[in-house]
Order: sequence, then C-alpha cells, then structure tokens
Amino acid sequence: MPKEILVNSNADEVRVAVLDGGNISELFIERINKKSVAGNIYKGKVVKVLPGMQSAFVEIGLHKAAFLHVADIYMENSDRVPFLDDDSENQEDDEEGSKQREAQKVSTPIEELISEGQEIIVQVAKDAIATKGARLTTHLTIPGRYLVLMPGYEHIGISRKIEDEEERERLREVLIDIKPAGMGLIARTVSGGMSKEDLALDLQYLSRIWAKVSATMEQASAPALVYEDHDLIFKILRDITTKDVTRIIIDNQADFNKMQTFLKDYLSNLTVDIELYCSDVPLFDLYNVEIEINRILDKKVWLRSGGSIIIDQAEALTVIDVNTGKYVGKRNFDDTILKTNLEASREIAHQLKMRNIGGIIIVDFIDMERVEDREKVLTALEQYLKEDRAKASVVNISPLGLVEITRKRVQESIARMMSEPCPYCDGRGVIKSRITVCYEIMRHLRRLAPDNRGKTIIVEAHPDVADLLLNHESEAIDDMERSYGVVVRIQSDGGFGHEHYMLTPTRRP
Repeated sequence: MPKEILVNSNADEVRVAVLDGGNISELFIERINKKSVAGNIYKGKVVKVLPGMQSAFVEIGLHKAAFLHVADIYMENSDRVPFLDDDSENQEDDEEGSKQREAQKVSTPIEELISEGQEIIVQVAKDAIATKGARLTTHLTIPGRYLVLMPGYEHIGISRKIEDEEERERLREVLIDIKPAGMGLIARTVSGGMSKEDLALDLQYLSRIWAKVSATMEQASAPALVYEDHDLIFKILRDITTKDVTRIIIDNQADFNKMQTFLKDYLSNLTVDIELYCSDVPLFDLYNVEIEINRILDKKVWLRSGGSIIIDQAEALTVIDVNTGKYVGKRNFDDTILKTNLEASREIAHQLKMRNIGGIIIVDFIDMERVEDREKVLTALEQYLKEDRAKASVVNISPLGLVEITRKRVQESIARMMSEPCPYCDGRGVIKSRITVCYEIMRHLRRLAPDNRGKTIIVEAHPDVADLLLNHESEAIDDMERSYGVVVRIQSDGGFGHEHYMLTPTRRP
C-alpha cells in the first residue's frame, strides 16, 4: 500500500508521521533541547572501571557519564560482532557465525582491556533512557542509504529482511567485489534490487565520511564529538523513505530546501516527490495526525470490535492487558475470545511502533482453551511484528499464558518524551484518596497537640480535604481541642494538591 510521510518542522521540534493508507503507522519526534545522540561517535575518557560489573563509565561530554560493557569492547582478531545481534537492519544471515558468537564468552576481564584515564573511541548504541546513561560500544558503524560501513572488520552481511536467496547471493558477491580492505559491509534492506554502481556510490560516500572521522579522531582531545549522525530531517530520506513511499510533505521552507539538496547530492537515484506545504491549516491538523498524537498518552486503546488493550509502561518493562470490553460476540465464548485476541495482536504491534516502546513487553491475552486458537494468535502476532522497523520478536509463553515480547530500544518512548512525572502523584499513577489524607492529617494533629497546648494549629489543605475534615471529623477535632487546650483552624487552599497539606502551630492572638 502506498505510503506518505508528513514532516512538521519548526525551530524547536521536528515531528514526522508515516501514513500507510491514510492511517498513521509510525511517529518520530526530535527536539532541539533533547536531540538523540544514538549513532554519534565520540573520543571519550574512561572515568571509572568496575571489575565487579565488567563495565566502565566513560565521559563523552554528555550531562551524565555513559556506560560501556566488556561485551561491547572491540578486541583485535575477534570474530565477535555483538551489535549485529541487536539490529534487524544490520543482521547478516550466517547461521554458523551466529552459533560461534553465541558459544563465545568474553574471557578477557575489562580491567585488562581499558584503564581509568584512558582515551577511547566509542559510539552511542542507545540514548540515555530514564535514569540510565547512554550505552556505548567500540564497534563502530556508519550507516548509509544502502550499506553499513564497519571499520576494522573483514565481514560481509546481508539484512535478514531480504529473503530471496538469489538476491542475497547477488548482493553478497557485489559486496565482496567492492569491499575495501579492513572494512566490513552490510547490505541494508533497501539495497535489494539495487545495482552494483548504486552500492559503490553509497560506499564512496561512507568512505569519505570515515576519512573525515579518522582525521578528527587524531586531532581531538577527550571528551569530544568526532562524528554526528544525521538529524531527523535527513534520516527520513536515508532510513525511512522506502520504495513504497510516494511523497514527502514538509511545512518548512528551509528544511524543504535542505531535503532537496541532500536528495540531489547523495540520493539521486531515490525517486520520491517532496512537496512544500504552505496552507494556513496546520499540516498535522489537516491529516488528523494531531488527534492520534494526543492518544499516545492514553493507557486504554479501544479495538474496533469493542474490546480494548490497557498499556502500562514501567521503567523495566511494559505490560499490556487484553480485555473483551463491550464486545460480546455473536457465536460462542471461544470465538469471541479468539476474535478479540487476534484484533489485539494487530493493535499491539501497531502501538509498539507508534509509541516506540522497547525492552521487555508482557502481554496478558484473554485465556484461550483451544490450543489451535493460541497458535493462531501467536502466529498473527509474530507476523504483525515482522512489519516493524525495529527488531521485535516473541520470546516465549509463560505457564500462566503470558506472552513475552522483546523490542529493540535505542531511544526513549514517545510517551516518555512527551510527558513528565505527575507533580501530584510523583509518577505513581494514583494519588491518596481524600479520606486517606484526612486520616493522615488527624494523626498528625494528635502528634502535635500535646506539645502545643494553648496554641492554635492551622491546617491548610485542598478544599475537598478541608471540607471532609469539617464535615466528618468535627467531633474528633472538638475532643482534641478540649483535651489539649488547642484550637484547630481548618483553611482550604486551592493551590494545594489533594495529597498535600500543612500544619502550622501558632500562638493565639
């Protein structure tokens, strides 16, 4: 189905929506004050080596030291290419090599590979997410339109998403023929069907970039940025624009000109129309994208049948619960559950892409008695996940029927990017009930009263809590005043959150 790409760009933020058949299928957001550093190469300085964790912290100039694990450190003459296992776009189809890498263990301790104060060339594999700093690797890669260049490797790889064996073999022969000495090459998914000349031109472009990076490495002193990956505007053309994209619509004149120049200079064989949008109606409003973006923060997503999925995103994992909701079915109970779970499978895969949810995802489908129904749902889920640009796979099913999914996480999810912890609940997702806060205030009063005889204790609280104290706790407050000789004055303040209150003992006027 033909796709369109909408680009809403201004001085502070760039938003990209991929429309598939008129419906939004993917969303990307890049903000100037929090740009992604994934893919950037730095000359860093090791500030701490942790033998117990077989890892190190490296200062690369970000607000927080980045993390480097021993498995991500390049060792000369090693066949290990661990980052290939994490990136579906960069995976080679080499079963024997995969088995060897799986069998190999990191035998050299990290303290023998690097030391504190040492300068080291690293690339950001994952952005800082939540409380974790950026994750680094010394296995450098530079992606182009059709190829990925891997300096220091004698390696040839073909994306696993290219399934035609004849085409895979053709690409392998082309890469062997054009590969420079001491450089590895991987054919990306979009390289399928491209000529040797097109791939060679892409390699020339990557070789020029690597020459500049190498020169900068020699001159820079740590911490320093030596290679910055393209911003979102150019990544659209390099990574997102595939053969089925018919046009790109952008609403910023300057970025429109940049895209036209980049297309002409580096991607001349890419046939896609780029249109400048000039209407007074905002681009995302015209295509109803703004409505979909606002729904990204909703926990509940309704299915067309009337069922729903509930998405709870924590720091370590995401839990998705499937419910029949308003859908009661037409035939029997098993068919109702099967239809809901199948529909949920499609929506779950879509939401993972839309929200850019990565890491571990646990799905609690509605229990299915029939084995064939469970197999249908799992097969459907796996098929929908194959359409994802990021590597996503079904790992297993627990004895309780929970389905475990892993999806590659390089950046924060869209929801985390667009939101911050609630100031009322401190990110818990719930707040204490009014009655709970009311009882909490009463306990606090009982602790204060004995030490403040003859004084007035002013209680400031949210109006709802203040009303509850005055209406339901008046007798208890009267008893406290008589017993301890205090005066309790309740004051409502709309500026207080439901959970927040203040007790202030003062002398009586």
